[in-house]
Amino acid sequence: MRELLQRFATEYAAAEDKLNGRDDDQSSIHYPTVYLFIGDKVADAIEPIMSIHDKKWDNSAGVMYVHMATEGGKASYINTEAQSRLHRFELPMVIDAAQATTLRKDLYTRLYENEQYLLELNRTFRQVSHNIADYGLMYSSFDRIHLSFITRVDDPLNVFIPEISMLAESIFSQSFKSVQMDLYGLISEREVESFGYTHSVGIAFLRELEYMQQSDYTFSAPLHVTEDGISIAVTHSPSPLFDLVYLLSDKNERGISSVGDMQDNYEIICQVSLLKNRKQKEAQYHSGNHSYNNMSFKNNMMSESGRQGYVSAGFSKVKRPNQSIALTVLYHFYRQMILRMKHGVSFQSKEKLTFFGVDSRSTWARVDALMPDEGKIEEMTGIMSHQVSFNSLKRMTLREAEQALYGDGCDVYFHNNYVREIQERLEGIHVATDLNQAVKKHMLEHPQIGFFQVAEWSDELSSEGVIQDLRATIRELISQVESAKAELAQYYQESVEEQSFPRVPLMDKHNLRNFIRYFVETVYRRKLAIVRLETELTLLRRYEIELTRMHEHYKRQVEKMEKLEDTLRRSAIESINRADDYIGQNILEYYERVTDGIIRDIEAKRGPSVFFEDRYMGSVTELLDAGLEHLVARLIEICRNNLLTSEPFAQTFEEELLRRANVTIDYSNTQVLSKDELFKKLYRTLEDHAAINLRLLDYTHEHRYEEKYFIGDAESEFIRYSLGADETSRIYKLGYVHEKRSSGVEKLNLMGGFHVEDLMYYRNGKIYYESYVQNGYEFHGVDPVKLPELR
Repeated sequence: MRELLQRFATEYAAAEDKLNGRDDDQSSIHYPTVYLFIGDKVADAIEPIMSIHDKKWDNSAGVMYVHMATEGGKASYINTEAQSRLHRFELPMVIDAAQATTLRKDLYTRLYENEQYLLELNRTFRQVSHNIADYGLMYSSFDRIHLSFITRVDDPLNVFIPEISMLAESIFSQSFKSVQMDLYGLISEREVESFGYTHSVGIAFLRELEYMQQSDYTFSAPLHVTEDGISIAVTHSPSPLFDLVYLLSDKNERGISSVGDMQDNYEIICQVSLLKNRKQKEAQYHSGNHSYNNMSFKNNMMSESGRQGYVSAGFSKVKRPNQSIALTVLYHFYRQMILRMKHGVSFQSKEKLTFFGVDSRSTWARVDALMPDEGKIEEMTGIMSHQVSFNSLKRMTLREAEQALYGDGCDVYFHNNYVREIQERLEGIHVATDLNQAVKKHMLEHPQIGFFQVAEWSDELSSEGVIQDLRATIRELISQVESAKAELAQYYQESVEEQSFPRVPLMDKHNLRNFIRYFVETVYRRKLAIVRLETELTLLRRYEIELTRMHEHYKRQVEKMEKLEDTLRRSAIESINRADDYIGQNILEYYERVTDGIIRDIEAKRGPSVFFEDRYMGSVTELLDAGLEHLVARLIEICRNNLLTSEPFAQTFEEELLRRANVTIDYSNTQVLSKDELFKKLYRTLEDHAAINLRLLDYTHEHRYEEKYFIGDAESEFIRYSLGADETSRIYKLGYVHEKRSSGVEKLNLMGGFHVEDLMYYRNGKIYYESYVQNGYEFHGVDPVKLPELR
């Protein structure tokens, strides 16, 4: 059930997020781009980053990806369509924890010892370069290529970063006039088991990174290998290896772990790439916009000594919480359907009895069908009697006369021909089947009646139930039976003389025959009437029992429905709680009104019971009998096709949020949230959530330089408001990236100028690194003497 609901919410959100739908734009990158993922630990980043690109970039099909991993190392799951863009290069090396003492150094040495590794790496980069050429029409220019290297700082394979980056630059420079390289170092501060060693590896890489980013850094190695085994040197002249190095952690600068773990960092990588390599939509740019300039950013964060600083970033977005909305609408739609099922019909007591087939007419018809032919009463006059004269009977009671004439003969005959036959017929009646058939028949005739009504009407404790009426009828029948039996017993005590039947003086035999005929007709028809009452009583008692059993069945159905209501409500609330407190406010209240309004509009156009027609819900009972998943699937289908496509769901995120923010406020209330107040809260929310994803020793370190960019529709009121907010007091550069979209707005905060010694991760890990080195661990492929001293 949870999977079904989550899939529905995710699919709806994905459909809403498709930027090539409705009024939303997709971005385009200007120059070709290649992402190079280094190490096994970064495998989890590949699919999310590809997915973000495919969703947001209209020329994402031309973006190439390379994953350098160990043989048998973790692979990323990607769909078949994307596999042609991902080139996996495996080094036949095993990361052996037992060899941790010299692992990084040994890996580095093996790369040079086996020429085949470099040959295969050459072929991989050349293949990628050729593949990019096939997508030439997707890009505005082929003058430059952007290479983005992504690695976890604690992954041993990043020991090859200089070799991989320089070989890639050398090969791609054969096809492009310039190659721009950036490095993204991901820091995980959640290691629990092997924190000492992994921290040491991370510090080792950061120390190497300091070396690579020095202004006088040089590099030369025989990395080019031809198919004939000829090696050619690749040389890097004195300068930092990477244009910019971005360090991103799963803890932000406040020390708070990210809710999305590394997901926010994947978003940052994609947004930074777009910021630096975006195809400009000049006609849509406002002349006053402060667009991103890479050279200016680098210069502003450089120290006076010329030391290159590192960059980190924070990212946030505000948009309609579509997953929460989908689940909330589903819950409210279901709740409205339940209300209609509970209160869709009002029957009087007689109508309810008729619904179950236990009304007097139905009962009489059943009893009639059970009764043998009444003509058998007349046949009783032919029963052989004892030789008794009428004169001898005159002073006897009727009971005495019957005994004198027949003994037990009449009783036996009556029992055999009526009582026993009725009992046999009663045994052949399947009351449960008859009751269920009656209920199903009448439910078909009255679609508005469902198991809510059946459960309530069959509840012996409910004032709306039929069992109380049935029991009243049973009590009345018992009284009638007792009264009839008492009257019969009293009648039996009357004398023969007192009876009124034709008599002829001095004709004893004639009078005897008349008496016998009279006796049978009066006494045994009375007995037959009593048997009929008792038969009806037996039937009603059995129906009472079956109604109680039926109630248990339909009660369970009701409980399933109520449990499902609770499940849908909890799913909606859990989803809302996962959203930001402010962005998720009033979702339940607002979409209750929206859903109710849409349902009423549809009912007004197509009839009050339209949702229970076959083209919508159809028979809820049949759906429930098939399983809750079938019922939920039908609910989802209706929500997706008939509710979520309605006008209230086509608002911009600003309009939707403003209406939702004010939904709980009375229209006469002067405290209604204004647009300016809403924008102020949105502005603050975006800023708070775009905290830099890196923990530094000092927020206000000496060379801190910041730039912030909104990504959204430049024509929207919110973007215009944001550009003017704090304009006189801000100490950072603020700009925007124009993308026409109604689904939301994003914010990217860039902060640069810090150095490795400013990182909490570096300070905490340095002691581990030094201790491991003192204990004989060797972490570097290059001579440690060349590396900068630990700061």
